[in-house]
Amino acid sequence: MCPTIAVNAPVGVMDSGVGGLSVLKHLARQLPNEHFTYFADSAHAPYGNKTATEIQQRCFEIAETLIAQGAKTLVVACNTATAAAIGAMRQHYTLPIVGMEPAVKPAAAASKNGIIGVLATTGTLQSAQFAALLEHYGQQVQVITQACIGLVECIEQGQLDTPHTQALLRQYCQPLMDAGADTVVLGCTHYPFVRAHIQAIVGPAVTLIDTGAAVAKRLHQVLAEKELLNTANEAGDFVFLTSGTQATQRVMHTLWNISA
Repeated sequence: MCPTIAVNAPVGVMDSGVGGLSVLKHLARQLPNEHFTYFADSAHAPYGNKTATEIQQRCFEIAETLIAQGAKTLVVACNTATAAAIGAMRQHYTLPIVGMEPAVKPAAAASKNGIIGVLATTGTLQSAQFAALLEHYGQQVQVITQACIGLVECIEQGQLDTPHTQALLRQYCQPLMDAGADTVVLGCTHYPFVRAHIQAIVGPAVTLIDTGAAVAKRLHQVLAEKELLNTANEAGDFVFLTSGTQATQRVMHTLWNISA
């Protein structure tokens, strides 16, 4: 056990914006006794069009903020940030850090026809991490990737049901459907908030996969290994921080109170 870290200290969760709230929901369900501090970097969203250096700089600044808040571990609840920065963060910090990855492996296992689609940001799809996932798990399946330019911005603004958002979703899902994908990976933590709309477009026979539950399972494992699980018989609480505006805070409140 780490003697300098209290088991009732919060878990710090970071994302480029509000999308990581979809991961936080999974964390809270699986670890109901844990306290969480969430940071939405909405003033700098999206990360998908930034360089790795820029993303690393933001991740380190947010990590410092969360550590100053007493975080006992960090969850990088952003696929793009994980790909760009988690390696450098793990070299720099001693506390445990859990990241994301697009669910290529479970999608390949779930697919019946061997055709899977991946909806993600440009940054994620162009990353070495994603290339490694394809190399390891995509050899026996056909993987159709689709960069969803502009979709994160819509969700950041709380525009889940607008005609523009719906048009983007149809535009980005169509190539996957044309290719015959029977399984689609939601490769950005923002996308579960429009999951119902995606499902309506691709049809009920297509399986949608996100990685929130897997990240929660991994966090539980890491905290247990480090003897940092909060076993107190109490419900965890939540602190929400953002680099964004009051409008961001309103969107966070709205998304936190809906199902994802």
